[in-house]
Amino acid sequence: MAYRQGNRDQVMMFPPRIEELVPENHAVRVYDAFVEGLNFERLDFKMNGLGKVGNPEYDPKSLLKVILFGYSYGERSSRRLERAINDNVIFIWLASGLKPDHATIARFRQRNKKVLKKVFKQCAEVCIKLKLIEGNTLFVDGSKIRANAGIKNSHTKENCKKYLERIENRINEILKECEKADKKEAHLGSFVKLIEELNSIEKIKSSVRKAMAEIEEEDTKEINLTDTDSKKMISRQGIHSSYNTQVVVDEKHGLIVSNDVVNNANDYNQFTRQINAANEILGTNCQNACADAGYSNVSDLKNIVSQGINVIVPNQKQAAHKKKENTEFEKENFQFIETENSYLCPEGHKLKYNHRNKEKGHYRYRINHAKTCLNCQHYGICTSNPNGRSITRLKDEILKNKLAEIYINTKGQDIYRKRKEKIELVFGHIKHNLKATSFLLRGFDGVKAEMGVLSTVFNIRRMITLLGTKKLIEAMALLNDSSLSLKYTPCFIGYYVSFIWHFLINLFSVDTLKAQLNCLKIAPNLA
Repeated sequence: MAYRQGNRDQVMMFPPRIEELVPENHAVRVYDAFVEGLNFERLDFKMNGLGKVGNPEYDPKSLLKVILFGYSYGERSSRRLERAINDNVIFIWLASGLKPDHATIARFRQRNKKVLKKVFKQCAEVCIKLKLIEGNTLFVDGSKIRANAGIKNSHTKENCKKYLERIENRINEILKECEKADKKEAHLGSFVKLIEELNSIEKIKSSVRKAMAEIEEEDTKEINLTDTDSKKMISRQGIHSSYNTQVVVDEKHGLIVSNDVVNNANDYNQFTRQINAANEILGTNCQNACADAGYSNVSDLKNIVSQGINVIVPNQKQAAHKKKENTEFEKENFQFIETENSYLCPEGHKLKYNHRNKEKGHYRYRINHAKTCLNCQHYGICTSNPNGRSITRLKDEILKNKLAEIYINTKGQDIYRKRKEKIELVFGHIKHNLKATSFLLRGFDGVKAEMGVLSTVFNIRRMITLLGTKKLIEAMALLNDSSLSLKYTPCFIGYYVSFIWHFLINLFSVDTLKAQLNCLKIAPNLA
């Protein structure tokens, strides 16, 4: 049986161009067209010494293309991206033959953190203009992603004090050793090593003092010396220094409308902030806003309800789905008498207003005489408290009951049922497919930039699935009022014109060709 074999020494009449190695329907062309269509005046990229004498800078468009395409396939490391630019034909085409090293890529990403966050906003605007995002119903959810910091570097104020004492002791020891070395063996290398260690310890000392100041200023229990913005959080993978990533997704196609990163361990006060950020990008308020029970802070939800938005968020009791045996004496079965500001229990006894909890913001109602409950036949079922039954009432109790009814009704259940399939897909793709289980950059600016890039590439991949490569490029070209889908045509024309010109030179003399062209007034100044 004959085998088809290749030949690495095969001579080709016309050497292939990079352009010919990438198929026309390859997804990389979407990333290229997307970056070319960005408004770079709004982005304001920061480069190193732009306009100064020296080696010219790499084009920020090329570096941005490489980062976006790399992130979309789980390649986030600057060294991996450098390897891809040298070995992978797709990356070589995307970078137009440029070969920046890993330091250049890392430096570009480090210096343009805030700009990378702005790239996502323009991506969301593209989705809105293409009518892939409607903005009728928005889903909010959060997920914890590990910070680029070890949990062992988290210290309390007391730990920092002990750490400083050890540092002070070590500094004193080094100074004594330096004095001895200075007198006896200053010319030896040991003295230089001691100086280097002293400088290193001084830096650690200043960082520890800065951390102590931040603990006192922010009134927190502990702080991480590696990444001071990260917090210790509990997740399914255990306890780690992490960030809480927030995402708002549109109902129509599950595209991301806005994203954010916070260091709060829970989502309790995030609903208003995230929905308002999404509405700002949409340019109008959504009709429905939905989230899970982690966002069920009535005082926070009140801000969105006041804007005329329908809020579908279950309370903790509704989310628990636990059926109790004795529901007769639940709070819902106690009648609230507004005129008397009291509750009436099923047995007809009154629970009068007792006090207000300023920290939690609720009111407490208690039975006047404990003996009333102790002598009741339902004591032990209604309450086991020797002081008698008590009830808490929120300041916005009426709104809480209204939101509970909205969640229970058919429309609320239909919307809430879509929540998982729309928003859980985002975090599943980011963590599993893009392998972003931890951030590479540190600090709020760094992690927000990375989250912005991850959200951008998610939307691009989703748009490719919905429209296809060619249609998406053509649609983006129309949005930018320039034919991005035909941006490669001049390359083809120039290539073939050059080929025809050299072919004609071989048949005729150059002077004859110039004379003919001058007569036709096609290229009078052709050299």
